[in-house]
Amino acid sequence: MAKKTIEDIQVNGKKVLVRCDFNVPMDENKVITDENRINAALPTIKTLMADGGRVILCSHLGKPKGEPKPECSLAPVAKRLSEKLGKEVVFAADDNVVGENARAAVAAMKDGDVVLLQNTRYRAEETKNGEQFSKELGSLADIFVNDAFGTAHRAHCSTVGVVSYVKEA
Repeated sequence: MAKKTIEDIQVNGKKVLVRCDFNVPMDENKVITDENRINAALPTIKTLMADGGRVILCSHLGKPKGEPKPECSLAPVAKRLSEKLGKEVVFAADDNVVGENARAAVAAMKDGDVVLLQNTRYRAEETKNGEQFSKELGSLADIFVNDAFGTAHRAHCSTVGVVSYVKEA
């Protein structure tokens, strides 16, 4: 079975959920100390934006073990991505990951916009590949792209489970 790449799909006007690896180190002031993983995701994000996709990013950060922990929030990553992309990356500050804030942010998107969801590991189901969380993630998007090579081997909702609940992956 041939794997599709982002060059093989039409994303204009479609919502694209992208699993990234933004598990980046930060100092005590929440300053990112190594941006390699963010930089590695930029070509995919920029291509999807340029092609008119509505780009919804998700990732884990640290090991919050199924509960919200401020030190594991992806808010600093959204801020840094905004600077690197030269465009606001809306951070869906939603401890449920796919709650009201996330759904509102996705509903307000226009072609080329970018939203970053809260840490997927805030949900205990993430590491267990739970069906409900997989469905919730899939309900946000038309297309799923896995750009997180470092986590591709994990059978989690945001890497494996979500694929069953989108039209194209």
